[in-house]
Amino acid sequence: MTRRIVLVSLDWLRPKDPRVTLGHASLHARLAADPGVDVVPVSYAVNVAGFDRRALLADVLRAASSGADIAVGVYIWNEGVVQWLLPALRQAGFVGRIILGGPQITYAPAGVLAVYPDADVIIRGYAEDAVATIVQHPEGGAIKGVTGRGAPDSIDPAATDLLSLPSPILTGIAPIQPFMRWETQRGCIYSCSFCQHRETGARLRQRVLADGRIAAEVDVLVSGGAREIAVLDPIFHTNPAAVDILGRFAARGYSGRLSLQSRFESIDDAFLDACSEVQVRLEFGLQTVHRTEMTAVNRMNNLGAADAVIAKLHARGIAFEVSLIYGLPTQTLASFKESVRWCLDRGVPVLRAFPLMLLRGTGLDRDRHRWGLVESADAIPVVVESDSFSRVEWEQMGMIADGLDGQIPAALALGAA
Repeated sequence: MTRRIVLVSLDWLRPKDPRVTLGHASLHARLAADPGVDVVPVSYAVNVAGFDRRALLADVLRAASSGADIAVGVYIWNEGVVQWLLPALRQAGFVGRIILGGPQITYAPAGVLAVYPDADVIIRGYAEDAVATIVQHPEGGAIKGVTGRGAPDSIDPAATDLLSLPSPILTGIAPIQPFMRWETQRGCIYSCSFCQHRETGARLRQRVLADGRIAAEVDVLVSGGAREIAVLDPIFHTNPAAVDILGRFAARGYSGRLSLQSRFESIDDAFLDACSEVQVRLEFGLQTVHRTEMTAVNRMNNLGAADAVIAKLHARGIAFEVSLIYGLPTQTLASFKESVRWCLDRGVPVLRAFPLMLLRGTGLDRDRHRWGLVESADAIPVVVESDSFSRVEWEQMGMIADGLDGQIPAALALGAA
């Protein structure tokens, strides 16, 4: 018997983004690999002008035949839409199973199903194998990382064999476009308290994808004409094969650009040598230069190592950028300015700053009252006030952040605030 699943992706897309997100495509590829499973993808960008909730509801209902399952990925940016959609599905007469996954589920404390009373099942962690098992076994049963309504909720993540996952790129589910998002690994060896790349209360074990898959995807990305590739790995060069991956791009004559998320402390000369053979942009999330702020978010930066790496990047002509966070615990307007000045004094070519978000299940989310962190009422809430800075001072930090895409605007902003 063929089982149908409607795979709903509610995305926050930027202008260059592929219409099919990598996460959605990976789920689709895994489900499509199983005979007897009929996958119907439904994708909407919730941040574009003209986004229509009613049109989304109608599309999902049309796709959900009798006995179908509906699976929805829940993220901070689509929380409000999901909270509207699920009861709307029930009110419209949908009686099948609603399955939820994504960061808002994975990192939530036990009992999260109470937040979504119209859902039937949640999946914590990487969901590819778990959702396939759920679809194949409608009668239910114990599945690691999966909780059904009325059952005890465990925060353990689902078991997913990353080495055997089918590639959405190689299967054509994520077609090659000029701008692509790509991954070689998941999880992070660090445990910053503002980040969701780890399990609740523990580090999310770093795992790499299969070497053969990565190599084949490199070849297809190059031959298919991808001109800019943003690698989603939390820290690309922690992949033991990072140098070899860059070497394969170079050997294939890749002339496009690779954007790689990086960390100063673990950069070595072998990696920089590999970067020099292709066009890369290294993206460093420094966040702050102040020890009290580093301690508050469990993100200790080695500024001496950062200094040394920045000098090497300048000497080699390797493009890079640095990002900071404003709204951190213990931060002040003055300390944020000092973090900006530290970067400008070292000739950081592109400097950005982003407001702090209290992502569900992170250490900062749990400890928000310790620091007096106050969020905005926006669709994507950000911290706008704390015990160490006022709303007015936060607005001044925001004005500085708005001028940070280059040294001169940043310097002017510092003088004006």
